[in-house]
Amino acid sequence: MKIDRIFLGTIALAAILLTSPSSSAQRGMGGSGGRGTGRGYQGLYDTTTVQTVSGEVIAVDSFNGARGIGAGIHAMLKSDSGSVSVHLGPSWYLDKQSAKIEKGDKITVTGSRIIFQGKSALVAAEVKKGDKTLSLRDKQGYPRWSRRQR
Repeated sequence: MKIDRIFLGTIALAAILLTSPSSSAQRGMGGSGGRGTGRGYQGLYDTTTVQTVSGEVIAVDSFNGARGIGAGIHAMLKSDSGSVSVHLGPSWYLDKQSAKIEKGDKITVTGSRIIFQGKSALVAAEVKKGDKTLSLRDKQGYPRWSRRQR
């Protein structure tokens, strides 16, 4: 009987630990302390770190997301102040948009400056390419592809 209670107690504790968000997950995966749920980029996008960067796209690739982030599209932008990694959004969403981001494009990106996997990056909210604008997030940082968008 005592062993059964210990076993059940251990199972219950494991279930609680597995379903409870840790403090690092609540802050976001990069530890940026941004607003959000800690899931994917929601926890990383911080409206207080929004900036605009212009430059030339030197690479575009897809990446398999880290914990909580699905496959997405990433661009490396070379600006006057150096290169910055730009996280655009999920592949399935970007594939449906009319504005495509390609190597050699001159673009202007507005987004949240974050630390992602130990490196500085920009989570894009809006990308301007010529006369086209690719809107990826609203003013509060919610993704256009999310049901939580406001």
